[in-house]
Amino acid sequence: MIVLFGVDMLAAIAASMTAVITTGTAATGFTEFGRGIHAEVDTTFYVIAYGLLPLTWVLTLWGNGGYDRRYLGVGTDEFKRVVRSAVIVVSIVSFLALMFKTDLSRLAVAIALGSALLYLVIGRFTARRVLQSLRRHQHFVHHLLLVGTLNEALEVGTAVSRVPQAGFLPIGIYLTEGPSAARGVDTPVPVYSGTDLVQLAETLGADTIAVCGSASNEQGGLRRLAWQLEGTGIDLVVAPQLTDIAGPRVHIRPVEGVPLLHVEEPTLSGIGWVIKNALDKMAAFLGLLILSPLFIAIAIWIKSKDKGPVFFRQPRVGMEGKTFHCWKFRSMYVDAEDRLALLMDQNESDGLLFKMKDDPRITPAGRFLRRTSLDELPQLINVLRGEMSLVGPRPLVAENGDFLGDVRRRLLVRPGITGLWQVSGRSDLSWDDAVRLDLYYVDNWSLTTDLQILFRTVLVVLQRKGAY
Repeated sequence: MIVLFGVDMLAAIAASMTAVITTGTAATGFTEFGRGIHAEVDTTFYVIAYGLLPLTWVLTLWGNGGYDRRYLGVGTDEFKRVVRSAVIVVSIVSFLALMFKTDLSRLAVAIALGSALLYLVIGRFTARRVLQSLRRHQHFVHHLLLVGTLNEALEVGTAVSRVPQAGFLPIGIYLTEGPSAARGVDTPVPVYSGTDLVQLAETLGADTIAVCGSASNEQGGLRRLAWQLEGTGIDLVVAPQLTDIAGPRVHIRPVEGVPLLHVEEPTLSGIGWVIKNALDKMAAFLGLLILSPLFIAIAIWIKSKDKGPVFFRQPRVGMEGKTFHCWKFRSMYVDAEDRLALLMDQNESDGLLFKMKDDPRITPAGRFLRRTSLDELPQLINVLRGEMSLVGPRPLVAENGDFLGDVRRRLLVRPGITGLWQVSGRSDLSWDDAVRLDLYYVDNWSLTTDLQILFRTVLVVLQRKGAY
């Protein structure tokens, strides 16, 4: 927290310096001994610009929960609080300028406040990356004691372990159903039962207790546990059986002291989808236009290696089960489909897709195209035609079957060039994890989620993670 406080103070001070350096009129209204080139800046200006204004930023961030550790390292809440604080600071500055009738330079004020917001976001993003890196090495993490039945505790433990940057490290499971439930089961962390829960947490060094699923339904049990934890410094969190439903869809509606969790339906229509479709078409058109020289260069390169076609078009299943031809730069030899049957016993995927790290059917040029994800660029054609989206579930091969059960829910939206599967491991993921991420996207879609995925895609492509 102290480090983050310092980062924010430096960002606000740097913003004031930016306004002073770039405008030359930042001290308007704070001059003495005449005007023009003979004017001297009142020391009050320096106190306000480099002291009171940065302090106002920090206090406003603190008042908006900008230093609450629950929001640090993961999610968008931290940055929402920064933007909300910026609105408040602008309001405070405007009110004070009006009240004291100060003749401020509007340009200087705009630059100081605008650059402060920019520097704060950059500083916090950098701090977040550092924190996430430390958390991946199990530094600055919350040590989590899971409480509930074995299946519920393992489900929550697996969910939080998938996101190490969230900072939760499971260190034990306290079984509410007795020790016999874990007999013969290999668990990732030690299992305990039949002892005082709070004392166990203190012994293990747990700073957070997570009550999982139906364990929270014991009459008065959760309330008594909260009482016991008062003054111990141990946090209490409740993990209901909603691990694949995002926060925006879950709302607490208290009725006579009973906190009811209301789960809203997924938003698969409306103005958000209209905006998404418009942005898809616009981005695809501009992308094809700007990248056309790159397309020509790749086409010449592929043709120079062998005389096969430049593009590979494969039937894929799209929205509502409609089949379309997915465009890609050809990365395999022309007889790749004929040789597939001979390699099926070497399939490294546990689902409907065929994946093989050292696939002999891939050409040398194709290997580079796949590592850099350049082979996916022609799918902008599919986006422009309305068959795909920039962001969505991965499109599956049409000949793989009817996609029954949970998998079929993916067909409620258009498949995407990128998606949660791509920014979370791509080919390194198991089939179950890929399906889980796709379903999570369908059920919790938002424009903000799409923008986050697009930004993360750039980082993943640069790192070449899971691309083969």
